[in-house]
Amino acid sequence: VPINNQEVTQEDVDNVIHAARSVPIAAERRLLHVLPQEFTIDVQEGIKNPIGMSGVRMEADAHIITCADDMAKNMVKCVERCELNADQLIFSALASSYAVLTDDERELGVCVVDIGGGTMDMVIYTDGAIRHTAVIPVAGNQITSDIAKIFRTPVNNAEALKVRHACALKDMVSMEDTINVPSVGGRPARTMSRHTLAEVIEPRYQELFELIHEEIKSSGLEEQIAAGIVLTGGTVKMEGAVEFAEEIFQMPVRVGTPNKIKGLSDYVNDPSFAVAVGLLQYGRQSMEEQQISQKIPTESVLSRIKAWFKGEF
Repeated sequence: VPINNQEVTQEDVDNVIHAARSVPIAAERRLLHVLPQEFTIDVQEGIKNPIGMSGVRMEADAHIITCADDMAKNMVKCVERCELNADQLIFSALASSYAVLTDDERELGVCVVDIGGGTMDMVIYTDGAIRHTAVIPVAGNQITSDIAKIFRTPVNNAEALKVRHACALKDMVSMEDTINVPSVGGRPARTMSRHTLAEVIEPRYQELFELIHEEIKSSGLEEQIAAGIVLTGGTVKMEGAVEFAEEIFQMPVRVGTPNKIKGLSDYVNDPSFAVAVGLLQYGRQSMEEQQISQKIPTESVLSRIKAWFKGEF
């Protein structure tokens, strides 16, 4: 876009992002986010914040996230049936990153993986900007399903066994530990070894982590994520998950819990709440940015009125 008044303003930045939004996408897709990575002013490249700089023409490299339009409509309908209004749709891994990452990690290069029930959502940052996003359609529900089928127990009980007794690495579990496994069809419960449960779970966790590793490799950014991997979501709370992940990824791994929160922090200081807290953080930041952009034109109008008065009197 051309730069108005030879100096970049917020309006110019909005214009270049608006131009990126007009990129043609398939009819069945919906555009969720246009996230600027770097700006170029004339011949100067790699600018993170161009506001106030002088130039004639500005370009932006942007990362665009889309989703299936039908799925987005269903999500909005679901919210509206709860007698609420959907203000905006946010990619869940982006929301998680707002809750669990530090600015240093974004600059150094980091991969956030939100492992939920149905999907694993990924976002990779380098140099403070998002470079890669992905959704892998397998996650924690696969582990619950395996437990239910192999131990012949109802799905609800399989979920409870996973949460209370499971371990991602069988070597971390004693052979003597036992667990009570409910049966189906009114049959009596059985006593089984906790080690056997870990033997069922370990291959599935290995598969999940290998899928993540393949996605990181295919992004071409594996060498640039010096801060390592941040795992979040309910599925990563399991004992041994971090140790197993470090074995497979061969890089630092930590569990991401929401940071920069006050009030009910004891309740939400848990990776399961990363998306929910991240949505709040994202919403707050969007509101602040909106207020700033609304103030700017008002101030410029006031300064013009003052200049007019000075000229007249």
